[in-house]
Amino acid sequence: MRKSLVSAIALALAVSAGGLVAMPAQPAAAASSPAPTQLPRGVRPTHYEVAIVPHADTLSFDGKVTVDVDVLKPTASITLNALGMKFASARLVPASGRGATATARVAVDEKAQTATFTFAKPVAPGRYKLAMDYVGTIGTQANGLFAIDYPTEGGQKRALFTQFENSDARRFIPSWDEPAYKASFDLSVTVPADEMAVSNMPVASKTDAGHGLAKVTFRTTPKMSTYLLFFGLGDFDRATTTSDGTEIGVIMQKGKRAQAAFALESAKAVLHDYNEYFGIKYPLPKLDNIAAPGSSQFFSAMENWGAIFTFEYAMLLDPSFSTQGDKMQVFGTAAHEMAHQWFGDLVTMNWWDNLWLNEGFASWMASRETEMRHPEWNAALDAVGTREGAMSRDAVATTHPVVQKIDTVEEASQAFDTITYAKGEAVIRMLEAYVGPEAWRQGVHNYLQAHAYGNTVSDDLWHAMDGVAGGKPITRVAHDFTLQPGVPMIKVGAAACSNGETTVKLTQGEFTKDRPDKQPLRWHVPVIAQVLGNATASTLVEGSATLKLKGCGPVLVNAGQSGYYRTLYAPNQLAALKQDFTRLAPIDQLGLMGDTWAESMAGLEPVSDFLDLAKATPADAVPEVWAEVAGSLMALDDYYRGDQTRQDRFRKHATARLKPVFARVGWDARPDESTSTTLLRTQLIGALAELGDQDVLKEVRRRYDAQATDPKAVPAALRKTILGIVARHADAATWDRLHAEARAEKSPMIRDRLYGLLAAATDKALAQRALDLALTDEPGATNSAGMIGSVSRRHPELAYDFAMAHRAQVDKLVDSSSSTRYYPALGGSSFDPAMIEKIKAYEATIAPGARRPADTVIANIQYRMMIRKDRLPAVDAWLAKNGG
Repeated sequence: MRKSLVSAIALALAVSAGGLVAMPAQPAAAASSPAPTQLPRGVRPTHYEVAIVPHADTLSFDGKVTVDVDVLKPTASITLNALGMKFASARLVPASGRGATATARVAVDEKAQTATFTFAKPVAPGRYKLAMDYVGTIGTQANGLFAIDYPTEGGQKRALFTQFENSDARRFIPSWDEPAYKASFDLSVTVPADEMAVSNMPVASKTDAGHGLAKVTFRTTPKMSTYLLFFGLGDFDRATTTSDGTEIGVIMQKGKRAQAAFALESAKAVLHDYNEYFGIKYPLPKLDNIAAPGSSQFFSAMENWGAIFTFEYAMLLDPSFSTQGDKMQVFGTAAHEMAHQWFGDLVTMNWWDNLWLNEGFASWMASRETEMRHPEWNAALDAVGTREGAMSRDAVATTHPVVQKIDTVEEASQAFDTITYAKGEAVIRMLEAYVGPEAWRQGVHNYLQAHAYGNTVSDDLWHAMDGVAGGKPITRVAHDFTLQPGVPMIKVGAAACSNGETTVKLTQGEFTKDRPDKQPLRWHVPVIAQVLGNATASTLVEGSATLKLKGCGPVLVNAGQSGYYRTLYAPNQLAALKQDFTRLAPIDQLGLMGDTWAESMAGLEPVSDFLDLAKATPADAVPEVWAEVAGSLMALDDYYRGDQTRQDRFRKHATARLKPVFARVGWDARPDESTSTTLLRTQLIGALAELGDQDVLKEVRRRYDAQATDPKAVPAALRKTILGIVARHADAATWDRLHAEARAEKSPMIRDRLYGLLAAATDKALAQRALDLALTDEPGATNSAGMIGSVSRRHPELAYDFAMAHRAQVDKLVDSSSSTRYYPALGGSSFDPAMIEKIKAYEATIAPGARRPADTVIANIQYRMMIRKDRLPAVDAWLAKNGG
């Protein structure tokens, strides 16, 4: 599953055909320990035969399911997962067809999300068929089977989709809805004959069911976990191509075929590359990518095997609206979800505590694929930002290990976080560099081959890597970084050069943002270092180590930035690196800036170190470095929020730093400019507007007002940026104009964006209007929670209090799987100590095991308050000294 991750600057701106899939001849190797379960272990499903009749007009559906089960020991009852269902009947018959039918008494426990079928006499061990008739609900948020309404030129349309990860298949099928209970599925649906039905496998047959309906039966799926099943229905088009003999499709609302061309082209290339890399051919006969209008607070795409679901904004490209950043997101999302077809679908984690085996690997693989297919995008530099995000989250007390203890459905939902995705990706990148790319690739292949169609834990991967690592202690290193939380810190001691060789002492500690006196944990840290201009050398640091480097001069630790740790230099060492900043590779420039920022904010070095580094950034630094400078200056600006005099002084400095860079980039794209420059243009426009630069604000408004008569005034590449700035600075008349544009827009993707912009206003009265609008039906059921979230970024107290005051209504607008993250996050940008007490009051209403997101928000508010109190005076002093 691809999480919706948006940068701070962006927020400021805006098998063969004709038969069944071949199964392995032998069972997959067993996982190293039994999977956790919330269900009795005495019964296992092997196959589901499911028949669904959706009633889209009444938001309900009829279901019939027959499950082939193995009863492993005598039992008087069978318990499985079910949620939001009413059962008409349930019966158990021997699989052989010989023997009496046992009718079950059904007891539903909505809190436990289970249904228990009790029989008059104990059921003997053996194979049976459990048949159930039931009625379920079609929702309006992305949980279970849900509906999305969207406008078209011909009027309103309704489409149906499913979303089951992590534990919502139980809303669609009574099932053993846990990843270790793998089974195959036969799905048939009775649907309007003129609409397209899609699932994981190709259609096996379509027959007339009368009354304008058709019965569509899909081919049998491979053995897979319940959360990977998919069903979609609507007025769709399907574009197709082939890759290595597999049919690839992109399914979208009618009339959007051209917007899907890049997604289709990308999927074809990615599938071929993954077949080559994994050494295991994609095993299903087709791979569809289904685009849906709307959005979720929780995710942007989902890796259903053979039927990837993606919201339109992350798959389609509208030439009138989409940007270079959107194009990159489309590729990255597709590459992430397609990596899951192996890591997650073919081989699935045993339980949610090892979710990172899915998400961390898919994120790493997508980054690798982007670097290979689109080197012009400089994706390798993005890896530094990914790691920075992970280390920022990992450095507070409320962090958790990559492999974490999961007990409940709610805790499983919360596992889809920065640690699982970004730290998982960063740790894999480090381990690949440590083992070597070719050995790592062979280990990945061996792991997938050994566990195909089965379930695993992390140690299954490490054991595969031990076999190819050439004696390197991969399991020991991996355990340190996945079984304990936190960020190592490598302190660089005095360096001495003799006879053309530098000796440097490295000492390990721990980087934290909120626990300066914490007793450091210990890691085995793979470290790569160099004297600038010379060859790299590596060592494994546990506690301390001495490293000999070729050459004499400034020492760079974490050269190439593959390591997951902070580097703390002595003042003279940092000064030498600043002096030779232009000799650093761009990726190391970003790494040095990231370490200096984090350590100065944490009080490990003077704030002036980062400010000096940003001031000294050369004019010809790569766009990604300037984007980093802009982002950091905006972050500091936000800390001054509410203190107009001090903020104005800071803004004068920040604007003076960025305006010359923007002058070189310009408002209009050049034919030969790099992708990075194209992105930097929108980042700088957004940053300067946020910093209150009047020249940029006037030009934005001029272009917005001129677009009716000058088609070139607002090019597609700048449309989101300009609209975002206009929305933030809107007065009542402008807000009304934007509102009218949103109501009139027929493209769901653009319409959703316009409603989101209505929630971006800095003016508090307009923010309140956006909140009130969010509780109406007008924005669309999947947009309203996002609008409230957008208001909270500038008006956290207003948005949080509003959501709490209208909690019963807001609950219906939030994915049920993300509610315990959603509400605390509304207060996340606050500096008010009272917000901490409000969030603590909210925590008292939820289960203790669901409180980590709220605790994290509280920890970050406390950190932000510390920055204002303890760090901004040093910024003020630096500004005074440097003429700010």
